[in-house]
Amino acid sequence: MDSHATPVHGGPDASGVAWHDFSTNGNAVGPCPAVLATLRAADAAHYPDPRYTALRDRLAAFHGVTAERIVIAASASEFIHRVSAAVAQGGGRQVWLPAHSYGDYERAAQAWGFQVLREPEPHDGAALHWCCGPSSPLGQAQVDLASHTDAGSTCVLDMAYEPLRLEGRASLDIAQRNRLWQLWTPNKAMGLTGIRAAYTVAPDDAAAASLMQRLERLASSWPLGTHGVALLETWTGVEAQAWLAQSLQTLRIWKAQQRALCKSLGWHCLPSDANFFCARTDLPYPQLAAALRAEGIKLRDCASFGLPGHVRLGVLPPQSQQALKEAWTRAAASAQD
Repeated sequence: MDSHATPVHGGPDASGVAWHDFSTNGNAVGPCPAVLATLRAADAAHYPDPRYTALRDRLAAFHGVTAERIVIAASASEFIHRVSAAVAQGGGRQVWLPAHSYGDYERAAQAWGFQVLREPEPHDGAALHWCCGPSSPLGQAQVDLASHTDAGSTCVLDMAYEPLRLEGRASLDIAQRNRLWQLWTPNKAMGLTGIRAAYTVAPDDAAAASLMQRLERLASSWPLGTHGVALLETWTGVEAQAWLAQSLQTLRIWKAQQRALCKSLGWHCLPSDANFFCARTDLPYPQLAAALRAEGIKLRDCASFGLPGHVRLGVLPPQSQQALKEAWTRAAASAQD
């Protein structure tokens, strides 16, 4: 990956928001009504508490930890870059990445001059390890995840998709998670990816203290605005969690239908535990992307993930799935004429 290249993301582009946007992984049942109500009532006329005292307490209670272990972040990507800087300040020289992973891990590592190691290279000796469960972009369990809990270095477990797990179960138990840095981004689960807000639960050990201090020194003032605070506070509540649990039932039905539709197009769908999956298409997606975008369809090309010939699809409602089938069939027929 070229460290100076423009990052590749799904979502809106120069043409705006696609009508049927399969390129991002937010909860398509959302937005969560409880969070929307809180956002509308939020007091944006005043700064939030710069220490986020009440928010830290609420998040700590939700996870059953002390408030001192909660690190507030402007977004997952902001924390990725900040923790990379903090590890570099501590003398770290190597970063280990999964074989396929979110591009900001590598982008931040290159920005700070780390040597990048990638699976299947061994992670022993790397100062910073990136893990994700369910993984991105595949939505699968990460192989040998437990070995990172005893690495003697900083390991961040990206939990972005754990609340949106539709199959399987988490690879680590609570005790194992407590030895890692857990990065949470509830905006995806709440169906509100436009609200940028995240937090990390630090490991329950003394070794994390010095890194915590560097993270605090590197943080900007008020990393979260009022609306980010509102989202994180509400996501921990009974109403939002009940809505999330109900939404997962709907997503499981939609996912089964979407995988069947993709197979009917001649695509090979890869296994996934999350609310998204990757598929190898019958024709190269870049060849059809412009025609699909003109019909309001957008997929996520997986070439930047190291999976050329594949696309990643967030699970969308049946009407969006049908629109994909019809648009792909028309575009493929035109390409073959």
